[in-house]
Amino acid sequence: MIRRRSREFHPNPAPAVGTASRTLLRLRLPGRELLIRRTRIAPGGTSGWHYHDGTLFVLVTHGTLDHPYLSRGPAEYRRFRVFREPSGPANTHVARNNGTTEVRILVVYVNPPKSALSHQVTLPPGPI
Repeated sequence: MIRRRSREFHPNPAPAVGTASRTLLRLRLPGRELLIRRTRIAPGGTSGWHYHDGTLFVLVTHGTLDHPYLSRGPAEYRRFRVFREPSGPANTHVARNNGTTEVRILVVYVNPPKSALSHQVTLPPGPI
């Protein structure tokens, strides 16, 4: 089944701050769900630390995305860069905008059926 969504961006739930997304397409396949979303991250915005049950493919369409992993350290992706986010808690990460212009990303989720989009993780305070 294919579902198309609205054109409006909706704020992402806490602990995300300064982020909003809209779903472009949701497709249910045998054993998988494919979801395509656009996300905007305002300067200073963050997704909060989290991980995913499925694999994500991300295209940065505007700005520079700060995207460190807890286990692998810093990562930064500029406009037109495509990268893969592996699944599971071993791949806990955050998406942040440390710049002065909005970051925009297009994300393809390849998830197990009926899984949450992400699982939030609370980290102790300190630099990462």
